[in-house]
Amino acid sequence: MKCLWGLPALLTAACAHAATVELRVSDRAGHPLADAVATLEPAQGRLAVAPMKGVEISQAHREFAPSVTVVTVGTAVAFPNFDRVRHHVYSFSPAKQFELKLYSGVPAAPVVFDKPGVVVLGCNIHDQMVAWVVVVDTPLHATSGADGRVRLASVPPGDYRLRVWHAGLPPGDAPAATALNVAADDIAQDVRLPVGETAQ
Repeated sequence: MKCLWGLPALLTAACAHAATVELRVSDRAGHPLADAVATLEPAQGRLAVAPMKGVEISQAHREFAPSVTVVTVGTAVAFPNFDRVRHHVYSFSPAKQFELKLYSGVPAAPVVFDKPGVVVLGCNIHDQMVAWVVVVDTPLHATSGADGRVRLASVPPGDYRLRVWHAGLPPGDAPAATALNVAADDIAQDVRLPVGETAQ
């Protein structure tokens, strides 16, 4: 099995026995959650991570697309505007504060997301426009589909901190870390997030 990042020769054997971690993410009521972001960080040390290439968050029909984007630290993101109206994209989030003042087409320079965290995007002209950029410092990350399933492949054996984030979580709350031991066997696990209406 091929690993997702370069490893020293001493870790080649561990890479050969890498496992797959599959999560089923749901809300309070047990319904699948799409666009949940799962990350695995080593309990000790860190994994090598490189910026991603060719990432775009477009504006079309007065919406951001995609609404949730996961990038590694140092990734440059382009914000093309395909609408006939101009947009003013901004974020006040601690992980990245920036403004792309009223524009159409493609801004001259992309925005570099250089700190881990969740960045909320808005448009000063169209208040209904909102999106999220989740900036991670690990190559082990994935986003759930409509069925709530997340698949993290090529995970070397070891102890990890599992974090799962969703836009429905309270703003500003960092996802809690759960200890997860990965051996040579694949793992399937259910994750229920406090998202959705509180049961009466």
